Amino acid sequence: MSDTNGSNSNSTFGARAVAEGSGHQDLGHIHGEVVVGIDGSDQSYGALTWAVAEAKRRKVPVRLVTAYSLPVFTGTGFDSGYSVIDDKALEDGVTQILDEARRRVEDDDVELRATVETGDASGILLELSKRAELIVVGSRSARGFLGRLLGTVSTALPAKSHCPVVVVPLNWAKRHAEDATILQPSHGVAVGSDGSDQARIAILKAAEQAERMGVGLKLVNALAPFTGAVNWVPAAVDFEAMYREVEDLQNQAKEWISGFYPKLEVSAELIDGSPVKVLIEAGQESDMIVVGTRGRGGLTGMILGSTSQGVLHSSDNPVMIVPELEDERIDSAPRPGVVWG
Repeated sequence: MSDTNGSNSNSTFGARAVAEGSGHQDLGHIHGEVVVGIDGSDQSYGALTWAVAEAKRRKVPVRLVTAYSLPVFTGTGFDSGYSVIDDKALEDGVTQILDEARRRVEDDDVELRATVETGDASGILLELSKRAELIVVGSRSARGFLGRLLGTVSTALPAKSHCPVVVVPLNWAKRHAEDATILQPSHGVAVGSDGSDQARIAILKAAEQAERMGVGLKLVNALAPFTGAVNWVPAAVDFEAMYREVEDLQNQAKEWISGFYPKLEVSAELIDGSPVKVLIEAGQESDMIVVGTRGRGGLTGMILGSTSQGVLHSSDNPVMIVPELEDERIDSAPRPGVVWG
């Protein structure tokens, strides 16, 4: 595996990255990579494993990103353990993290690069997202010193990122440690659909991802169940007609996406329940869940965007969060007569 540029054979991958990051780096030249946040936690190493597999599918390099800063409260009584942490100790810790990361994926034929910065990891990843193909992070870490390197990135980043973000949960990392075959896609990609433009962009990205992984795509619509408990629902509401309307839109969506991806197997499910619950259940039988950052469709109860945070923190499988990207296809027909909505 290739790694960070450097001719000193006596230095390690991590040491070279730390040395090159000793001053503020110009990140503007970095583009077209799968970028993964690393903080030494099991979930961040799981994110790296997934990111490397994805980079192989895309035929692009992987860039490891980690960040650190000295605590501003050194020497205080309530957390005296930090008083002994200095720049050298932090640099040694980052070096070890990056070297361990490289060791875990050294048998994969992917070019590996690294960026080490002082400061806020979210800000660095956000800047890189302007030119990255994909950002990959582990679910929130709470492992003390090492965990503080990325902190709440998995919560803060997806809503602001300029490119799709994949969040790889700890449970997936644990399963992969026991069974490496879960890296081989076989179950499909599930994507939330609510009829909004944002959802259509998410569906296009999900279709692209499913085709890249060689699996099928499942469009998932959640419709809040109406029971006797909701006495305020007008008696005149024709629930069967509502379901037929959604099913008709689903069929239009399937034909629309198949027009852009004719070789992709596309299915659709309409399920009673909250969007989070429905997508989590669909995701249990999928390799990945894809959702948009936000978006409200024209049909009552089919809210997608407000569920993205709940999905990414509850899923046992990787979740891709798709931001509000520009895509001219959402206002076009893949072929004459194929429309959606």
